[in-house]
Amino acid sequence: MSELSEPLRQVMRKWPSGVAIATSSYHSKIHGMTVNSFNSISLDPPLVSVTLANDTRTANLVREAGVFGISILHDNQEAISDRFAGKISEKDNRFDDLNIFTLLTGAPFLESGIGFVDCKVVHQYEMTSSTLFIGEVLAAKYFDGFQPLIYFNRGYHKLNDDR
Repeated sequence: MSELSEPLRQVMRKWPSGVAIATSSYHSKIHGMTVNSFNSISLDPPLVSVTLANDTRTANLVREAGVFGISILHDNQEAISDRFAGKISEKDNRFDDLNIFTLLTGAPFLESGIGFVDCKVVHQYEMTSSTLFIGEVLAAKYFDGFQPLIYFNRGYHKLNDDR
């Protein structure tokens, strides 16, 4: 690890982000993981990015399938975030008892999310321990009426919407 890894980790704890589940599907295998490394890159063309640890099943499925989906979580979904962050046994199916759907690529989406993007991988940049995937958005869907789940300083938070 770089000598800057720990100071950077501390700095990034001061940066709030939304919480999402990255998913993929390949030959009837599905998997997903919690991420906060999801970003919009461009509206024209429609591109997003997500960074996944190289040693995860989700990253391997994204590499094999060439597609990924992102489900953005709402502010009452801490338990789902924890489940997909690996806080349940790796032997358990993270999708058990959750309703899922697909859009174009076959990547699964959590029906209870508030926003969804279905992507085809157009670039990938492998680093020492993770890979940055750039995806072209092929479909997008959202629901109004919910606030996003926020992650900040190693904990979940809710927006205080006092406009």
